[in-house]
Amino acid sequence: MHDQTVEIVVGGPLSADLVATALEGFAVTTDEQGRTHVVGPVPDQARLIGLLAMFDGLHVTVISVNPIDDEDSHPRGVT
Repeated sequence: MHDQTVEIVVGGPLSADLVATALEGFAVTTDEQGRTHVVGPVPDQARLIGLLAMFDGLHVTVISVNPIDDEDSHPRGVT
């Protein structure tokens, strides 16, 4: 895996503490369905697996993991 921007969609909101510490450097937004979109750089597979393991350990449901084109920094429909 090479340096890639990734969108991870999770069910429900994330705590402000989690966003400020573990997700520093990521854009975190919530959509109209209450899902949270975490968008940011993932330099390698170890970082991606670490993020997914963190969500699993916190019992946060991961809905999807999506690659984002470099020029498309924000997923469509997210406010």
